[in-house]
Amino acid sequence: MSSQIHTITRRKSRQVMVGNVAVGGDAPIAVQSMTNTETCDVAATVEQINALSSVGADIVRVSVPSMEAAEAFGKIKQQVNLPLIADIHFDHKIALRVAELGVDCLRINPGNIGREDRVRAVVESARDHNIPIRIGVNAGSLEKDLQKKYGEPTPDALVESAMRHIDILDRLNFPDFKVSLKASDVFMTVHAYRKLATQIEQPLHLGITEAGGLRSGAVKSAIGLGMLLSEGIGDTIRVSLAADPVEEVRVGFDILKSLRIRNKGINLIACPSCSRQQFDVISTVNKLENRLEDILEPMDVAVIGCVVNGPGEAKEAAIGLTGGTPNLLYVDGKPSHKVNDDELVDELEKEIRQRVERQQQVTHPEKIIPIKDIS
Repeated sequence: MSSQIHTITRRKSRQVMVGNVAVGGDAPIAVQSMTNTETCDVAATVEQINALSSVGADIVRVSVPSMEAAEAFGKIKQQVNLPLIADIHFDHKIALRVAELGVDCLRINPGNIGREDRVRAVVESARDHNIPIRIGVNAGSLEKDLQKKYGEPTPDALVESAMRHIDILDRLNFPDFKVSLKASDVFMTVHAYRKLATQIEQPLHLGITEAGGLRSGAVKSAIGLGMLLSEGIGDTIRVSLAADPVEEVRVGFDILKSLRIRNKGINLIACPSCSRQQFDVISTVNKLENRLEDILEPMDVAVIGCVVNGPGEAKEAAIGLTGGTPNLLYVDGKPSHKVNDDELVDELEKEIRQRVERQQQVTHPEKIIPIKDIS
């Protein structure tokens, strides 16, 4: 219903491949995160990448600050399934080495690699290995002459910095790149992306950098990324939080879900609760969120505490619960059966998992999530 109110028209962009994930063009908007483990700690980094994979991440970026880290990156790459981006600055030899070790994308600013021959070597290696490049401009690390020219970070300064790096790749006839323009200020970031979006055809990677902690960073990212995504700008996103990277992926999908751009996992529609509630809505929702984290199948689930809004919301959801005496569970928009307070979470989880299993039997039977024993 709400999808008829506003239709998002995606900006047309050139498509690049990050491993087996298409970015740009008509591909789904990819959600990515970045590891915060020590890259040389191969086991810890692999464990974190697998955790990110379990919540649906499409791409993961790994910092590679040294040749020792590059060798560790090669071992990590052999043990994970997600496409990996290597984050590299200054040393072109690191870029050349990870290209040999199977990196899926290089996050590298050509302008800070140094001499022309070094830049050319990295670009030719990327070309030979079919590896795209991500140019990443950050308001906190603008070139000194741009800082002097503009006095402070501005949208124009970010775009000018990006165009310098883009011009290098254009001169070397290398079009397979994507660009990010990140600042911690929402409006600066949004204005910079809007401007660059009209000047190049390459895909854009969105993010509000150093957004903050879990709550404040999620809010800031949702506002900034939401503004751009609603205008059709953006082909891949990263929510930068001072929190577990797993939360970055969850918030990223929540942003896409709220705009009806991409659905993954349970979309919980829940009332804030009031004195009309017939059961503890907050406790029920918190328990459900924790129990259903493993489910990636899209599904709307409504949990409403009273009979004022409950029936209407429940009828629109795949699974719905409305408070009453006793409470009433809806399945596919129709009343199914009554549920007592002490059975709410177990009964909802059972119904949701049964529906997921039925969906998986139709779409991809080899990936069925078994119904948990909740007796």
